Order: sequence, then C-alpha cells, then structure tokens
Amino acid sequence: MAEIDFEASPLAPRRTEEEQARDRDLGFGAVVSRQTRHRLLNPDGSFNVVRSGLGLLESVAPYQQMLSVSWTGFFAIVLALYLVINLAFASMYLAAGPNALAGTRPEMFGGAFSQAFFFSIQTFATIGYGQIGPNGFLANTLVTFEALVGLMSQALATGLLFARFSRPTASILFSHNAIMAPYGSGQSLQFRIANRRKNEIIQLEAQVLFSAMEPDGRGGLVRRYHLLPLERNKVTFFPLSWTIVHPIDQASPLSGKTPDDLVATEAEVLVLLQGLDETFVQTVFARSSYRAEEIIWNQRFRSMFVQEQGKSLAVDISRLHDMEPV
Repeated sequence: MAEIDFEASPLAPRRTEEEQARDRDLGFGAVVSRQTRHRLLNPDGSFNVVRSGLGLLESVAPYQQMLSVSWTGFFAIVLALYLVINLAFASMYLAAGPNALAGTRPEMFGGAFSQAFFFSIQTFATIGYGQIGPNGFLANTLVTFEALVGLMSQALATGLLFARFSRPTASILFSHNAIMAPYGSGQSLQFRIANRRKNEIIQLEAQVLFSAMEPDGRGGLVRRYHLLPLERNKVTFFPLSWTIVHPIDQASPLSGKTPDDLVATEAEVLVLLQGLDETFVQTVFARSSYRAEEIIWNQRFRSMFVQEQGKSLAVDISRLHDMEPV
C-alpha cells in the first residue's frame, strides 16, 4: 500500500519533500512527526496533546467544558457552584449586621450562619417560606441582587442540561485490542466495534490509517501515514457489530511486519468513524487508536451472536472484546 499522496497533476510544479510531508501529517505537524514517541490518539478519542502558552481567561472555555465533561463532573460542578454562591451570600447577610434577618430565632437553625445560609437558599430558589425575612435597606439590597443571580444561574444550568441531552454524540464501543487474524490465504488487521446506545446510526463510514516511524532519506526518522484499504469501509445500517478488516497484501504497509517491527517503529493504527444519527439527523463522529502493543497476533474474535430457543437473534455486547487463538 503506497503512502498517502496528495500530489497535484503532473503538470503542477514539483514540490519539495518538506511540502509533501506537510500534506501527509494529517494535522499533527512536522515536529510531532519527527520527534514524538507517544501515542497520537488516546483510546477514548482524545488527542494526546498538551496545550500551553495562553492566559487563564484565553484558555478556559466554560461552555464547551460543561458540555463535554462527564455527567458526574457536570453535577459536581453545578453542586459546587450552588454551594459557593449560597455560602457567599450567607456571609454577606451576616456582615450586614445581627438584625439584617428577621423572623425565627437563629437557634432554631443551628446558629446565625445556618440561618443566613438557609435564607440564602430560599432566596436563590425563590421559595420564600416566610419564616425568615430581610430587615433594612442593606439586607433587601442583597436579596434583590441574589434574586437576579439565582434567576440567571438557574436559567444557565437548565440550558446546559438541555444542551447536554440534545447534543448528538456517538457512543461507539471499540474492542480493547486489534488483532492479526487469518484472512483467505493471508493475514488481516481487524478490530471490532458496536453501538453502545439503542439509537440508529446509518451510513457509517470508517477510515483507518497506519502510522509508523520510517527513514526520511537523510539519516533520520519521520512519522509517515498510510491509508489502509478495507474489506468494507462503509455500512448502510449498523444494528449489530462490525468487524473492520484490512487485508494485508503485498501493497500493504503491514506486509512482512512482525510484532517487534511494529514496536520498534512506534506503530499506531488511527481510526475515524463518521455516521448519521437517525434520531437527530446529524453527523456524529468517533475516534480511537491502537498502539503496536495493543495489536494481538494469531487471534480471532469470538462470535457475539446468541440465539435462544423461540427468540430472535441477538448480539451480546459484553463479548465485543473476546478473542480466541486461531
């Protein structure tokens, strides 16, 4: 398999090797292609890159982070902000004086601070049980300000919650390992995927690239990228599992390679999936990769299909990673 070539027509001016390399690096850059010894793409699809050099305000993207953080992290952040806001206003009510809050005695709430804290929560959520009330100009000014903060905070939290639920994302499970398995009279590189959710993904397309350190012709090494032809690179429907297969022939960059060869050249298989989420009618993506040590040789995947008497054929997703010797 020839290296990815983005050359123009023969009539176009001849470009230097450096210009051609810039087209082949897929966006990782020449420095990464020559120097990195780490994986480019993590198994969860995130890029193994650390960004620095920007100020705190320039690098922080709260909206994007609140959409992409896990559900546990999302609720933890919302709870933390909720407590911080109410603790801050409770301190302000205490600072306004001992008579800033009128009503039930502080002892009934466990002390003056507890009274101020629970009053802040009632104001923040616009509950107003009537047991405690603001007394004086300063206390009422704080209530006015907190009511505005509470209204905006709840609207923002509600909007983020809705955006997280409504944002189309793919939840594709990748097998823990890729395998080198028999294929016809030769071998093939294989890995398996399945849809974790019950939503339907149609027109699912796979693009698989092989990356390895290769001689650059000047006594050094540079990372090259090769597009791997697949047995099938697209499925119209994806209700079951899909074993993605790259047949290894004489043109394949994996031809003649051994496990030690892949480890020595820092080999990595990059995977990009793209499909249409039928529920939202929007394109969704999934990414993953396999390093050389994550490619298991002389194995094959066990069948995921199960059929009980009197029932339809089913797929056992828990078997996605199961392998057996050939």
